[in-house]
Amino acid sequence: MKSTVETLSPTRVKLAIEVPFDELKPSLQKAYREIGAQVQVPGFRRGKIPSAVIDQRVGRGAVLNEAVQEAIPQKLLEAVQEHDVKTLGRPDVEITEFADNEPLRFTAEVDVRPEITVPDLSTISVTVPAVEIGDNEIDEQINGLRERFATLKTVERPAAEGDYVQLDLKATVDGEEVPGGSATNISHEVGSKQLLPGLDEVLVGLVAGADANFTTQLVGGDFAGRDAEVEVTVRSVKDKQLPEIDDDFAQMASEFDTLDELKGDLRERLTKVKKVEQIYAARDEALKQLVEAANIPAPEGVVKDEVEGRKQAMTDQLERIGATLQDYLTSEDKTEEQIDQELTEAAQEGVRIQLLLDTVADAEDVQVSDDEFGHEIVHRAQRAQMQPQQYYDQLVQSGAAAAVFGDVRRGKALASVMEQVEMKDADGTVLTLDDLRAASEDEHAGHNH
Repeated sequence: MKSTVETLSPTRVKLAIEVPFDELKPSLQKAYREIGAQVQVPGFRRGKIPSAVIDQRVGRGAVLNEAVQEAIPQKLLEAVQEHDVKTLGRPDVEITEFADNEPLRFTAEVDVRPEITVPDLSTISVTVPAVEIGDNEIDEQINGLRERFATLKTVERPAAEGDYVQLDLKATVDGEEVPGGSATNISHEVGSKQLLPGLDEVLVGLVAGADANFTTQLVGGDFAGRDAEVEVTVRSVKDKQLPEIDDDFAQMASEFDTLDELKGDLRERLTKVKKVEQIYAARDEALKQLVEAANIPAPEGVVKDEVEGRKQAMTDQLERIGATLQDYLTSEDKTEEQIDQELTEAAQEGVRIQLLLDTVADAEDVQVSDDEFGHEIVHRAQRAQMQPQQYYDQLVQSGAAAAVFGDVRRGKALASVMEQVEMKDADGTVLTLDDLRAASEDEHAGHNH
C-alpha cells in the first residue's frame, strides 16, 4: 500500500491511498463468505457456494463493492498511523479509481488536531465583578414568598385589575354554540390576559352577579378565524391579600422566628448562588483568553458535524412539545441562517475549548482512573434514568465510550487550568476551585432538608 498526505489547512489534510489488488484479497474472500451465507442456491448447502456461482447469482460487482467497503477503513487507519495524523471527526472518503484486478485508489479528507502552543497558565489573569447583593434582590425574594402565602377574600365591590373572579363563559358564532367554548365557575386573575382577548377589558367594573358580552376572534377549533360573541357572568369577586412583612410572616413562611433572620438566610443563599456563577464566569473568561492567546483554529468538519447534531437535538426537543423549527423561528423572529450562524459560532467556540483542554491534558499527562470513569458513567446513567451497566453497554455499542472518557479527561484538565490561572474579583479577592466545591456542597446540603 502506498499513501501520501497533503495539508489543506492547519486543521485539515487529504490522504491519497493506493492499495494493490492483492492486498484486497482477504477482504474479497470475507465478502464471498458473507454473501454466500446470505443467499440460497438450490443444490448447494448454505455457506458452501463456490465463488463462480455467487458471481453468476449476485454479480462480481456486488462482491467487489462489499470488499472495498470493508477494506477502506482498515487501509485508512494504516495510513493515518504511518503518517502520524491526529484525526478528529469523520473522514470524507472518495473512491477515485477501482476496477477488477486493478489497484484501489481513494482519497480521504479529514480534520486533524492543529499544533497548539498553550501559553504559560500562570501568566493568565482574569477579573470578574465582585458579588453584590442589593436590598432590592432580597425584597424580590420576600415578595415571591408573600405571593405564595397570599389569601383570597370575597369582596362586595366591582372587580379591579389584580382581583380574582369566578366566572362562567359561553361563546357562540351566529347564535350557534361553539364546541368547547363554554366554561363554568373558573377562576381568573383580572388583567392577566390568560383567557380570551377582550375579556379583561369588560371584567373591570363588574360586580358579582353581573354579566357582559364582548366579541373575540377564535384561534382554534372548527370556527378558527371567525368572530364569536361571548357572554360572561361574574359569580364572585375576590381581593388578593398579601401578608404583612413582619416577624409573624417570617414564622409562617420559614423556619425562622424573626424577619431579620429570614432576610439574613436569603442573603446567604443568594450569595452562594452568585459565588458559583462568579467562578463559572471567571472560568469562561480564562478559557476565552487562552483560546485567543493560543490562536486555536476550529476544524470545519468537526464544527459542521457538531452544528448538525445541535440542530437535530433542537428539532427533536421542539417536536416533543409539538412545535416545528419554523414555529421557533417565528417566535424568536429569526431566520434559519441566523440560527445556523449562532449554532456555528457556539460550536466553533466549543471545539476550540476542547482542543485547548486536550492539549493541556497531553502536556500534563492527565490520567483518568477507572474510578473516575465509573463515577461519570453512574452520574450520566442517573440523569438518563438507566442502570449504569445498561448505560455503559449502550455507550460501547454506539462507540461513544471514548468520547465520555475524553470528557472526563478534559474535565480534569479544566480543573488544572483553573488552579493555575489567576482568578480574582474586582475587590481583589482571589477565587479558587475550593470556593466552588464548598458552595456547591452547601447547595446540595441545603437541598436536603
